[in-house]
Amino acid sequence: MSRVKVAVLGATGSVGQRFIQLLDHHPYFEVTHLCASENSAGKPYGDVMKARWKISSDIPAYVKNMIITTPDPSKTKDVVLAFSGLDSSIAGEVETNYANAGIHIISNSKNHRMDPTVPLLSAEVNSSHLDVLTSQKTKGKIITNSNCTIMGVTISLKPLFDRFGIESVMLFSMQAISGAGYPGVPTMDILGNVVPHIGGEEEKAELEPLKCLGKVENGKILHADFSISAHCNRVPVFDGHTVCVSVKFKRKASKEEILSAWKEFSGEPQTLDLPLAPNPVIFYREEEDRPQPKLDLDTGKGMTTVIGRLRPDPIFDWKYVVLSHNTIRGAAGAALLNAELLYKKKFLG
Repeated sequence: MSRVKVAVLGATGSVGQRFIQLLDHHPYFEVTHLCASENSAGKPYGDVMKARWKISSDIPAYVKNMIITTPDPSKTKDVVLAFSGLDSSIAGEVETNYANAGIHIISNSKNHRMDPTVPLLSAEVNSSHLDVLTSQKTKGKIITNSNCTIMGVTISLKPLFDRFGIESVMLFSMQAISGAGYPGVPTMDILGNVVPHIGGEEEKAELEPLKCLGKVENGKILHADFSISAHCNRVPVFDGHTVCVSVKFKRKASKEEILSAWKEFSGEPQTLDLPLAPNPVIFYREEEDRPQPKLDLDTGKGMTTVIGRLRPDPIFDWKYVVLSHNTIRGAAGAALLNAELLYKKKFLG
């Protein structure tokens, strides 16, 4: 069976680099176009990225001689799907242009996330939200990832939400510097320091999980009905977002019931045996000082959500710590898993 032709938008950025790494020899998708700014257009990807490739593995051979173009759908007419790692300053318009041209978009940018007809998709959590795609007016459809910090949090909440109901959540994030992109946070601002503000992050953290855990009615996604309070902080860790979560349930839950809910949690990606689907989706660490980015970040090749330190909360009901890889599970890996789900469910033709 022939592979689906895809483009990577924002191919020179940190998320674009992850897309290129994860799409190397992918069984479903073939990268035929790399798109970036005019400064890079017309040049071989390998030449442009000699000093800019920031992933530990080498630049994949399949893209080294590929000529970069600007993100223009008229130049990528043979493409069925585009993965977008574009900056939000331009992503909204560019992604809409691709959708109008009949090219499906899977976006890591924030621009379309809160549109009630656009799935804010976490493949194991809310695959039923794909039903709203028929409400989009464009020939090509837009699917988005959640914010990278919220991806692991939402995965941790989903089995608890389904079994016990949720009244309220408090979360405190410790977010890696790679989440700010490259060149990111200035060295003198972050070394030996914690920055207790990340522009726009708390608003996203308080809203996006409610959409992810919502339900579809009349072609639109209705948000879940509980409240979230968030504190978001930048810390001097390279990769890996760690979040301390406190949750109050609608129904009482024991520690054993919560651990069982996490252990048993899976979704369509696991049922369909998708290439990037983690197994398990959630891994619980029994040690009292885990999870840690240094030790646990690569669990499930960066796709597994790692949880630890479940204990009673004197104000809420329970509290725990969740760790996820922000550029894999929280960005490019999540987008690719979403694309694999679309492929297997024959949304891509």
